[in-house]
Amino acid sequence: MEGKPSESGIAAMADHYKNFDPTTFFQNFVSPEESRLDKKDSLMSWKLSCLHRAFSEGDMKGDLLVDIGSGPSIYQVMSACEVFNKVILTDFLEVNRNELKLWLQNEGGSKMDWTPFLKKVCELEGRSPSEWTEKAARLRQVVTDVLPVDVHRPQPLALHALPPAGADCLVSAFCLESASPDLATFNRALGHIGGLLRPRGHLLLIGRLQENYYFVGPGVKIPVVPLNEAQVCDSLKENGFTLIRLEVYTVSQDETIGASDQERIFFVKAVKSLKVWKKR
Repeated sequence: MEGKPSESGIAAMADHYKNFDPTTFFQNFVSPEESRLDKKDSLMSWKLSCLHRAFSEGDMKGDLLVDIGSGPSIYQVMSACEVFNKVILTDFLEVNRNELKLWLQNEGGSKMDWTPFLKKVCELEGRSPSEWTEKAARLRQVVTDVLPVDVHRPQPLALHALPPAGADCLVSAFCLESASPDLATFNRALGHIGGLLRPRGHLLLIGRLQENYYFVGPGVKIPVVPLNEAQVCDSLKENGFTLIRLEVYTVSQDETIGASDQERIFFVKAVKSLKVWKKR
């Protein structure tokens, strides 16, 4: 990968997120109305299916999973909670961490309704949608913490936040390309979070291809690194991951919204190699 990460660019990206509105983000990108969970070929149905398949294949095992850059969302760990005993959610923004905590507290403070998503994942698991309450309870039970994270630091989480051996699995959805000003910074950030993972641990990565921006509030436009498949694969290889699977979803015309210029979404399942991890 060519080019050096820009520290000024990283600071500028952080500045873009000062007015991030979790409620607007949910309404624009995740709400049941936008997600169209009743359609098997919708983007959200595809994402949930990819995650369900990855966690049900039997090769991802261990005790601890860490979700990097959760935002205010929990859909990305709904399948994971059936496989791992402990889940840590993380985000750079306090407003997002607070929103996650509101849902976990289950006292009616959260404005985000995850019930349709929980029902959908129950269906994928061959269970009755009516069992969504049990799944919600399981997820609340296994989430042990909600922590600050900064993917641009060599140690993205606080010291001693994880066991010395590292996490058994990492999930990260729409984080690295949305937090990086350029490809070099994206590449370095992937290396940073890879350092949180034990050897032979798994990485599930969901992200955007050839997207340039998205809106998360009135006038709050976030730039995105416009990646392609080759760049994603090269970054994984350079950072010590072996690719297991790469899938791409093409956003249909009726799914395209004015809140972003997204056209394609990728899903990656990869494993961290046993070789000595290079220091970055």
